Amino acid sequence: MATVNGGRAGISRIILPQPSCQAVETALDSLHSPRASGLAPASRAVLDDARRQLEEFLEGRRRALTFPVDLSAGTAFQRRVWRAILAIPYGRARSYRWVATRVGGPAYARAVGLALGANPVPIVVPCHRVVASDSSLGGFTGGLHMKRKLLALEGTLPLLARERHHQSLVNRHS
Repeated sequence: MATVNGGRAGISRIILPQPSCQAVETALDSLHSPRASGLAPASRAVLDDARRQLEEFLEGRRRALTFPVDLSAGTAFQRRVWRAILAIPYGRARSYRWVATRVGGPAYARAVGLALGANPVPIVVPCHRVVASDSSLGGFTGGLHMKRKLLALEGTLPLLARERHHQSLVNRHS
C-alpha cells in the first residue's frame, strides 16, 4: 500500500512500496517534517480521502483520482511535465517523446524521464503510463514490477505487448 502525505494545498507526496527496509525508513522519514505533525482536521480528511481513493484505484474499483494535489515542490519544467502526464487517459500509454514534444521538443525526452523520476505523487500523476518509443516499459520509481502491475490493472500491458510484437515484425521485414 502507498503512504500519503499532504496539507492544506493537497496531497504532496505518495510513497510507493520500496525494495528494502532502509528505503522504506528513508521515505517515511521524509514525511515527518514539522508541517506533517499537527494536521488540521480538514487536512486529515483530505489525507483519509486520498488513501481511500488510492485503495479503490489499486483494487480496480476506481479509474480517476479526484483529491487535490500539491505539485509546488517541483521545478517549473517538472511541473510542466507532470501536467502533460495528467492528460494521459486511464488505460492508455504515451512515449517519453510524446511528453517531450508537449513540454519543449523531442530533444527533451531524457529530461522528461528525469522529471518523471522526481514525481512526488506517482499514480495520481500517472508516470507509469509513459513508456519508451518502442513500447518497452522504460523506468518507474516504484520499480518495473509495479509499473507492469499498474499497466495490467488499466488493461494497457497487453496493448503494449502487441505493439512491440508488431514493431518487431516490421523491423524484421524492413
